[in-house]
Amino acid sequence: MAKTIMIQGTMSNAGKSLIAAGLCRIFKEDGYRVAPFKSQNMALNSYITEEGLEMGRAQVVQAEAAGVKPSAAMNPILLKPTNDSGSQVIVNGISIGNMPAREYFAYKKNLIPEIEKAFHSLSEVYDIIVIEGAGSPAEINLKQDDIVNMGMARMANAPVLLVGDIDRGGVFAQLYGTVMLLEPGEREMIGGLIVNKFRGDKTILDPGLQMIEERLHIPVAGVVPYMDVDLEDEDSLGDHLAGKERTERAAVEIAVIRLPRISNFTDFQVFSILPEVHLRYVDRVSELGKPDMVILPGSKNTVQDLLWMRQNGLETAICKLEGAGVPIFGICGGFQMLGESLSDPHMVESESAASTIRGMGLLPVRTVFGKEKTKTRVSGSCTGIGGIFEDLSGMDVEGYEIHMGETTRSLPPLTYIMESQSGSHLAKMDGCQKGNVYGTYIHGFFDKEGIAGTIIKALMEQKGLTFEPGGSFCYEEYKEQQYDRLAKILRDSLDMERIYEIMGLRACLKTH
Repeated sequence: MAKTIMIQGTMSNAGKSLIAAGLCRIFKEDGYRVAPFKSQNMALNSYITEEGLEMGRAQVVQAEAAGVKPSAAMNPILLKPTNDSGSQVIVNGISIGNMPAREYFAYKKNLIPEIEKAFHSLSEVYDIIVIEGAGSPAEINLKQDDIVNMGMARMANAPVLLVGDIDRGGVFAQLYGTVMLLEPGEREMIGGLIVNKFRGDKTILDPGLQMIEERLHIPVAGVVPYMDVDLEDEDSLGDHLAGKERTERAAVEIAVIRLPRISNFTDFQVFSILPEVHLRYVDRVSELGKPDMVILPGSKNTVQDLLWMRQNGLETAICKLEGAGVPIFGICGGFQMLGESLSDPHMVESESAASTIRGMGLLPVRTVFGKEKTKTRVSGSCTGIGGIFEDLSGMDVEGYEIHMGETTRSLPPLTYIMESQSGSHLAKMDGCQKGNVYGTYIHGFFDKEGIAGTIIKALMEQKGLTFEPGGSFCYEEYKEQQYDRLAKILRDSLDMERIYEIMGLRACLKTH
């Protein structure tokens, strides 16, 4: 059976996901077969596996760092918020319906066998499993029937590394308060403390580290600096939705509409890497300005987010930009919004009654929401595309679809694609284009080599500028470099010998 290590945090966004990913990479480099695991994840960023199952993207990032294929067993429960008090519940990659928070809290203990089954399926294959907790283990109102923090640690017999976020201040209070709110048996499971996101001279921190060790009788396993590593965020608490700072080379400005229920915002991360691009997220008309391109992202509730844009004036502002020739690109829910109408006969998204609402009217498509969710990986190529992005024609695309609803069009599609799930292959059409308005259901559309560069080249040429990329840019290679960089930083700042020791493994320390 696999050895385990669990990363818990004093709060959300303390850096658990990133440290877990870095440890996955380190163990891979040291010759171990390693897999990530998070029993329950709450996020609107999701992914479709080769088997057509849905899982959280945080574990996808960790699997990539570990050099293994993502599997729904790595995230057996995914909660996708539908409103402020309820979520869609996805178990082992398949939705079992929507539940209010209180109903799910009472129901979740029934899912323990599913969690155990998923964990043991990984444990039989891998040498090490890196487990990530959620939020804080000291949420005393949630400790009953806990399945994601100390409850999961007991299930997996996993020693715990507790991560505190010094960037928010009060890190020693975070660590001390969290540990003291745990039961005595739970405290004994913590094998080390980690201070994360530190800036400055570490020697100034040493007296505090010594004191916290003396008071808690738990060793400090490392002080991790604030890392300049470009990897996907798990959710909207991360830094990426703040946008990136404009650089001297940034000749193109792309505005992404920050919908209240935005999903899969990682679709646009490739643009944030290109120095020629200033990518920013906006949620009000006063912030929109006149960008070179507007992107409408995916949404967990397309209807409500379209109505939100209609009420705050963003819909009108975007239509005016389109009339001025600014290209508009919609992904998934954003593509549906661009159409003529959205119908919800089964009340999939409507809160009170079945309805049909008008879309933005920028694409000749109509969407009808059905009861079944489309979940599939796809690959194909762009068709005879016109408008500013005509050079996309003939280029390969790949990614995945996660959406409710079927869309019909009165113009040719944007892409011809092939579904590839569990050995079956189904050809179909996707998306639509009219003038400088484009829409597709494909998440990851911009990631395929050449796509983002072609779009930026067209936007720069429209402004009379020349796009001179520094060689061929491959997003996959870039991510691999970032995983290596993350592992190097963690090796330099964590006591890996101690971490191996608390896992019951002999240290295998490499020099990088």
